[in-house]
Amino acid sequence: MVDAATTATMMDPAGLKAIGAGLAVGLTGIASGLAERDIGSAAIGAMAENESLFGKGLILTVIPETIVIFGLVVALLIS
Repeated sequence: MVDAATTATMMDPAGLKAIGAGLAVGLTGIASGLAERDIGSAAIGAMAENESLFGKGLILTVIPETIVIFGLVVALLIS
């Protein structure tokens, strides 16, 4: 049986930092992918009706990528 004092000494701060950094990048990557899916499908639908909307659709599709960049910055600040 492991008591609370032993458990507290078993948690390595470097490991917890790594878990936090991984979560920061992973969750922002998932959120960005979900956002790009919705924006991309709407942009393709709009371009099917009017081809001149390609530039606007491309810009709007790229905007969620900044979320992943922010997650990477947070991960670098954590570690």
